Amino acid sequence: MTTRRERFDDLVLDAADRLRPQLGTRYAATEFAVQDVPPTDPAPWDEQMAPLGRLLRATPERADRVVVYRRPVEARAADALDLAEIVAEVVTEQVAALLGVPPEELDPGTR
Repeated sequence: MTTRRERFDDLVLDAADRLRPQLGTRYAATEFAVQDVPPTDPAPWDEQMAPLGRLLRATPERADRVVVYRRPVEARAADALDLAEIVAEVVTEQVAALLGVPPEELDPGTR
């Protein structure tokens, strides 16, 4: 039996796999990760809603990394289908930011 955390990880990996062809060779080493919550509270001038994901640009020590925050995503999902859609949307938005294209270019169904 898989845990809720494992199912969430699988959703992120599935979303990443769907977008891998668009990443091309330049971004082939892009990593996809899940963290339970964002690392810090937002600043007073930041949006007060917890972020759902984040793009960490490559450094000399590591590849580009797309992070999806599990707890904020789960809090917004009404059911399992909604959860899968939100995860796919977050991953698509972060990969689009990495590539410098609108999310709709990668997935026309993006909200």
